[in-house]
Amino acid sequence: MKPQAVPYNPKYFSVALALGAVCQVGQVLVLREFLMVFHGNELAFGVVLAAWMAWVGVGSRCAARLLESRMDVRTVLNAGSCFAAVLLPATIIAIRVLRATFTVTPGTYLSIIDMIVSAFAVVAPLCFVLGAVFVGISRHAREAAFSVGTVGAGQTYIGEAIGNSIGGIVFSLLAVRYLGPLTTAVAASVVLAGVVAATGRARFSLADLSVAAPLVVVIGLLASTPFLDAIDRYGFDLQWRTFAPAYDLVETRHSRYGAISVAARKGQISFFQSGNFVFSSSGNVGTETRFEEQDAVVFAHMTMLQHPAPRRVLMIGGGIRGTLREILRHPVESVTYVELDDVLTAAAISHAPEETRAALTDARVSLIHGDGRFFLKRSTDTYDVILVDVPDPSTAVLNRFFTQEFFREAQARLADGGVFVTALGTTADLRGLTTVNQNATVFHTLSSVFARVLAAGDRALVFFADDGPSATDGPVASEPPVLENRLIERGISTDDFGRAHIELFLRDDHVRRVNWILRNHGRSPDAHREPPRAPPAFVPSLAEQIAADADATPVVTHRFINSDMRPIGYFYTLVKWSVLTRADHARYLQRLTTIRLSWTMMPFGAVVLVAIVLFVVGARRERFAAASVRFAVLTAVFTTGISTMSIQIALIFVFQSVYGFVYEMVGVIVAIFMAGLAVGTIVVRARFGDAANGRLLAAIQLTIAAFSLAVAVVLPLTTAIPSPIAAFIVFAMITFLAGVLNGADFPIAVACCLKARPGAEKATGAVYGTELFGACLGSVIAGVVLAPIFGIVACCIFASVANAAAFLVLVILGTPTTRRVYAQ
Repeated sequence: MKPQAVPYNPKYFSVALALGAVCQVGQVLVLREFLMVFHGNELAFGVVLAAWMAWVGVGSRCAARLLESRMDVRTVLNAGSCFAAVLLPATIIAIRVLRATFTVTPGTYLSIIDMIVSAFAVVAPLCFVLGAVFVGISRHAREAAFSVGTVGAGQTYIGEAIGNSIGGIVFSLLAVRYLGPLTTAVAASVVLAGVVAATGRARFSLADLSVAAPLVVVIGLLASTPFLDAIDRYGFDLQWRTFAPAYDLVETRHSRYGAISVAARKGQISFFQSGNFVFSSSGNVGTETRFEEQDAVVFAHMTMLQHPAPRRVLMIGGGIRGTLREILRHPVESVTYVELDDVLTAAAISHAPEETRAALTDARVSLIHGDGRFFLKRSTDTYDVILVDVPDPSTAVLNRFFTQEFFREAQARLADGGVFVTALGTTADLRGLTTVNQNATVFHTLSSVFARVLAAGDRALVFFADDGPSATDGPVASEPPVLENRLIERGISTDDFGRAHIELFLRDDHVRRVNWILRNHGRSPDAHREPPRAPPAFVPSLAEQIAADADATPVVTHRFINSDMRPIGYFYTLVKWSVLTRADHARYLQRLTTIRLSWTMMPFGAVVLVAIVLFVVGARRERFAAASVRFAVLTAVFTTGISTMSIQIALIFVFQSVYGFVYEMVGVIVAIFMAGLAVGTIVVRARFGDAANGRLLAAIQLTIAAFSLAVAVVLPLTTAIPSPIAAFIVFAMITFLAGVLNGADFPIAVACCLKARPGAEKATGAVYGTELFGACLGSVIAGVVLAPIFGIVACCIFASVANAAAFLVLVILGTPTTRRVYAQ
């Protein structure tokens, strides 16, 4: 007989909806603010999500125990919602002053230890309360249905999932575009406290604080709205004083891609996006080229002189810092300038010198706002020169312009004899292991695509690449006279660039030494941990170095070829900046490279061995049956949390690689996942009701394991999809299916756990908390170790092994439908 589902109680379902919406909006806001503190470093995704999941899990477990001790459920719900409503905007402000708690110099990158400590400390109060509210709603819904089973947990889980979807969509389509972070946080808080107040008792006394508190909080939050803009500005100013006290914060603009900060110091204007430095300009006072623009001038002319007759130029990023106006001094017919963020462009133009503003209006220039990588994929034009002027790959979104896939896309758009140019803002003398790891990775990745690669530079390291007819013949030249003649032929005369700059840039001894070190580093298994070899006293010429490559040991691909699916260049850049700015903590990042992938899988084997021991003991002592089944069920829940978050981290990293941004769309991604989660829970409850179906739980684990392997095959293919719509459809399908499987797991697990040990709230808190603890572990391992070091596919394999182990545990120990269980 088909189980009858209990009708939803609209009162408590609406509270669950509000909780889900607030959780989603709060999570995205907290992630965004932490990205500002951590310089846009995507390791923050794994760390912050781990902290969020862990504390929500702790809150749910503690609330379950309180409610089992007969504490008034309405008090827990009212007090929890009030605290959550106040703590959300307070958490935003706390993150902005976070750097002041660390004794670091301005501009210093916070270490991975700093990330973990600060994330777990700052989000603790808010997330603890959110976890408690979930269990409070579940208890209320169960009592309203006059049930002793899992109906409250299932309905609350569904309501929260749908609320998450609504919150994610509203945030991505409206809040991120039209509201500031603090205003968005207050609006979400008003929704939660307002819904709880509206669903309270019809009559109450103001003396009854537990009932009156939500309404008081709503009134207080609404009264604060006229002051939110001022508080928001003060928060940014305070954050900036801890970030760069020598600079004056001129303005802050909110973009769909992150917060844009404009800072000034002695006439120099610097631009930051999500706390990450983008470029500097001399400002709009005076017309002379200042120090901060000199690198752009040299970069532009050295790029253009590497081609004998550049006519069509594609420039991705960097034009406003002075590169574009110098390119236009050459006899070009057209320059296509692609810049991602129109808000950044508008902010830069308002502070740029007159010559730069004039260059943007030149008839030969086409300014396109969009993603440079998608532009290359869709474009059918070819170019004589493609130059990429973006910051170092210190984030996953920047790393995508230094990967093998991107270099191939650029190569496909080069005309015959075309030149590709990119650069790293690093010391060209290659002192130090961390610097040479980063530079050698870019060099070897370029060399895996282009026939010829030349590295040169003074204060920065510039890479010139072409596909000449032979390994020693092509447009790129390392001889100063060749470039000097081209400069003279074009009639370019400027005080900012001349023959002296060319000769300094291409000093023969320096060019030989740099290219020899880069070419030979990365050819041994432990090269990433060993200092670069010292070059010989008489360094071979570039032609001799190229000829020697044929007999050289191959490059260690997984350590020195940067790709979308294995962003190792991004990791090396993080290590380099950690060594430069936080050397006392840099060793923790460096030690991550000693980890083997098999080490992350060993705990799952240990869990299976524990299950075998419990089976042997339980076979002799039947009273251990309930404990064994409970262990099996919670193991399944724990691994589901691990695998779900590992897949989500993998999706976020690949989404970054394909689209170039995640902040605006992260709400939509989570909304799709939560919609799938709601569908999975609804279908299972409609089909099986509140029955403890252990066989179904085991089947779900096996399905998740197979699904994770399928994702490992599909995700690498998405980077080659030329259509953004088609790519998004693939992402949406994977995300939705992951949500369905996660949602199907929850109600079955709660029912099985309740069968093994009575107590609805204990079962709900145990399953919900355990799943979140698993998600916490999955976030840290996938976001900090697997994705940046072993690659995206490793995240999927890790997820598959986790659920395969859970399946074996369920088979070994049995379930409430396969063995007799004595409730203890």
